[in-house]
Amino acid sequence: MTSVKLDILSDPICPWCLIGKTWLDRALEQRPDHPFHIEWHPFQLNPDMPPEGMERRAYLEAKFGGKEAAVRVYAQIEEAAEKAGISIDWSKITRTPNTLNAHRLIHWAGLEGRQTAAKSALLNGYFREGRDIGDTGVLLDIAEKIELDRDLIARLLNTDADADDIRARDAHARERGVSGVPTFVLANAHVLPGAQSTDLWLQVLDDIAAQAADAS
Repeated sequence: MTSVKLDILSDPICPWCLIGKTWLDRALEQRPDHPFHIEWHPFQLNPDMPPEGMERRAYLEAKFGGKEAAVRVYAQIEEAAEKAGISIDWSKITRTPNTLNAHRLIHWAGLEGRQTAAKSALLNGYFREGRDIGDTGVLLDIAEKIELDRDLIARLLNTDADADDIRARDAHARERGVSGVPTFVLANAHVLPGAQSTDLWLQVLDDIAAQAADAS
């Protein structure tokens, strides 16, 4: 079957990105011969976040306009996470990080064919382990875990390598109308915004397979 490009704009501190990836992964597990060639693209929920990040409670109240509004938003997220069978210990997440360096790590992992592994490790580290993925030491641990060269990544993180490129790609996505993530772009033609269900992905994959069969 011909490869089909699936571009995914995402941020590793976005809970809907975790949920969306989980639902997509379940569809791909059910269709192991799927044609998708997946590429992850940077989109920072908080491009103006200070490099050191900020205390999570203060961030949420500032972003959503107060504690009550933040609680309402996260009640919806928690409901969707439970529906997806995802367990998140919110009490472990004490800081909201700047994710520029996390996106740089995803980019470098992609050069080694480990982009999805990096994305999975970052999401798991943040949402399940409560790790500060803006911290250099945490990023180096993740790099080593997915079999990247720790010393090389340390040297890269000590520079501004690819930072401007990440910012430019983020800005380009916004210029094209992306305002939230996850956003999925199928075959550079069809845009699917938001966390899509496993059933929808299965339908998409079955439609692609049927079209390929008709073409042959």
